[in-house]
Amino acid sequence: MSKIKPSKGAPYARIMGVGGYRPTRVVPNEVILETIDSSDEWIRSRSGISTRHWANDEETVTAMSVEAAGKAIADAGLTPEQIGGVIVSTVSHFKQTPAVATEIADKIGAGKPAAFDISAGCAGFGYGLTLAKGMVVEGSAEYVLVIGVERLSDLTDLEDRATAFLFGDGAGAVVVGPAKEPRIGPTVWGSEGDKSETIKQTVPWSDYRDGAVERFPAITQEGQAVFRWAVFEMAKVAQQALDAAGITADELDVFIPHQANMRIIDSMVKTLKLPEHVTVARDVETTGNTSAASIPLAMERLLATGQAKSGDTALVIGFGAGLVYAATVVTLP
Repeated sequence: MSKIKPSKGAPYARIMGVGGYRPTRVVPNEVILETIDSSDEWIRSRSGISTRHWANDEETVTAMSVEAAGKAIADAGLTPEQIGGVIVSTVSHFKQTPAVATEIADKIGAGKPAAFDISAGCAGFGYGLTLAKGMVVEGSAEYVLVIGVERLSDLTDLEDRATAFLFGDGAGAVVVGPAKEPRIGPTVWGSEGDKSETIKQTVPWSDYRDGAVERFPAITQEGQAVFRWAVFEMAKVAQQALDAAGITADELDVFIPHQANMRIIDSMVKTLKLPEHVTVARDVETTGNTSAASIPLAMERLLATGQAKSGDTALVIGFGAGLVYAATVVTLP
């Protein structure tokens, strides 16, 4: 017989609060057109994007995260000292170590929480949410802060016609805490590493360091391959998440997919046969693709504008570089 005592965590977990931060600089398509041969009409028709936010020198990964975290903690009705875990998903923090989560935890005044970074691209928020849920239920932390944050403008090749218009900056955060009934459903997640070349960094940092290339590394992708995968395969994953939660599309109130591309979002809505009453996040139009930050930023905007309300049932799904994905059904805070 094991001598290890059982964990004393909560029976379930829930999202208690949400917060977001968008950089002050708004960049319209006209700015992008200064470096690529395209048109505003083409960019809108291909992606649905009209503007995006780009960070200034002061709006660092840490600074944006601190702003979003503060709003999420306040929205949850907590104080920073109550946060027992900080999980940060990002691919654009340029220090390999230490984890930026530790710096963020200190700056928000969280004391001595568990703090670590994860790299799961555009699915990073879903990965972080699942880890936070496990920490709360297992009992290693009562309240966990999950942050998705990116400064993708630092990794954008402004001369790449396929990607220059896609990416934006920002931070989104949620607080996960205990619940007496299920408020975060089972996660359907995974990876397809055989497709890892479809979204990638152009060259390793070491190639730039050693002078093997002159151009700073950037994010590139095979647009058509990514589009087909997202539309056809991720709709299946989204349906699996609904099935795992024991609900149908008719019972959904809100759909919050990763804000990669408006065409992908609209195609997923059609494939899933979502009813007209389901509110669909289309934050990509004015925020662009912010990778790990896109889902919490879209969630925050829907709640702030009244398009969604506390207690709504939402399907969230993230997908991107890896290729990785994560989908789950949640109750909005």
